[in-house]
Amino acid sequence: MSTFATNLTTSELKIEADCLFSRKRLVNFSLPALVLVYLIYVFFAFDVPGLAARAHWENGKTLVSDSYSYKTHIERDNRSGQVSAAIEGERKGAYPAGEAPDWVTLGETTVIDLEDGHVVRFGPDTVEYEIPGYGTVRATPSRSAGVQAELPLGDVPDWINVSKNRLAITTDAGRLTVTRNRSEVFRYFTGWELFWFTLDSPYYGKSFPELAGLVAQGEAGAILYDFWTNKMWRHQDVAWAIFETILMAFLGTLGAAMVALPLAFMATRNFNPMKSVRFATRRVFDFVRGVDALIWTVVLARAFGPGPLTGALAILVTDTGTFGKIFSEALENVDQKQIEGVQSTGANAPQRYRFGVIPQVTPVLLSQLLYFLESNTRSATVIGAITGGGIGLLLTQAIITQKDWEEVAYYIVLIILMVMLMDWFSGWLRKRLIQGETRKKRRPRDPKVKPLLLP
Repeated sequence: MSTFATNLTTSELKIEADCLFSRKRLVNFSLPALVLVYLIYVFFAFDVPGLAARAHWENGKTLVSDSYSYKTHIERDNRSGQVSAAIEGERKGAYPAGEAPDWVTLGETTVIDLEDGHVVRFGPDTVEYEIPGYGTVRATPSRSAGVQAELPLGDVPDWINVSKNRLAITTDAGRLTVTRNRSEVFRYFTGWELFWFTLDSPYYGKSFPELAGLVAQGEAGAILYDFWTNKMWRHQDVAWAIFETILMAFLGTLGAAMVALPLAFMATRNFNPMKSVRFATRRVFDFVRGVDALIWTVVLARAFGPGPLTGALAILVTDTGTFGKIFSEALENVDQKQIEGVQSTGANAPQRYRFGVIPQVTPVLLSQLLYFLESNTRSATVIGAITGGGIGLLLTQAIITQKDWEEVAYYIVLIILMVMLMDWFSGWLRKRLIQGETRKKRRPRDPKVKPLLLP
């Protein structure tokens, strides 16, 4: 009887073990299968195969090339016949009247040499473009008949776009656009032109040795002033915008820590016995951190108007909830023995908090504070684009213009450098404040001096 019962129990255990292994095996195979099915659904639901067909590769290529190059505009007013030259087509980069780059010959017929046999001529009535291997394209603009184009015989290539009112030719040498009112040639060059000095600066076009010689003659201040007040790249405005971005992150992070620390004591069980107050405080933390910083930015900008201070307040509100949760959890894990030791000396409540609690949570508080300072430096860039302050505003303005993408690349490079600098600074400060000062390195022992061996 006993043996039969024992055998029956063993059989039941074996069946249960087999069922358990079967369930685990099913789970191990079903979860990857569900993920695979979901990915297949996403693949067709979001029309991933159609992305390649909808992508504008030429626009992307142009955008990338614009980020590291600039274009010079040679424009003729078809009504007056006046020809002007400008870098990026801006008045701040315009050549003086009657002047042009050395590859442009001004006259009754303006000749634009795009090199490699590509030559554009702005005649009194007709615009010509000699294209090696294809022939000469002629366009006669008029206000009544539009643009009359004459092309070589054969099919029209893809790089020529011709209509009644417009002719556009894009080649590796440059681009020609002819409309009723104007004819314009774009030629691309690698580099960030006018980054140092604008065309109206007496230092434009000078080499580094020439500038060094002028510095030796006492013109260092004038050279620095011309660079600092560059009207195209706005170095002065960019430096102030970066300062505003860092200031937004610093004020928002520090203000959130100062507000969250006293509230964190109200949300902990070991420092606040009132359950209702703890519950209310924790729900406030959940509310302010549950709403994204961008939403708070829009709300506060509506209430206080645009500006860097609004961005700092948005960071403060959002991080108050996050800091409150982190700080309260750190306070709940403090060692009560250290607090009791301080209390045994006759310390009052503030002194117990100051000498028994704060030293224990300081490493956690500082570590989180410095991490969020680094993170908020990136967030302040996006917030600044909404509130109208910081480097984010300049970046948004440069993107909206759809013209000077080298400025967009410049701002992105500065943002990356700013984040890297804040990362290094927060790491250095964390090491100094939390781990203390680094120990001095010991002097290496002289191999000729033998240590004294005691018996």
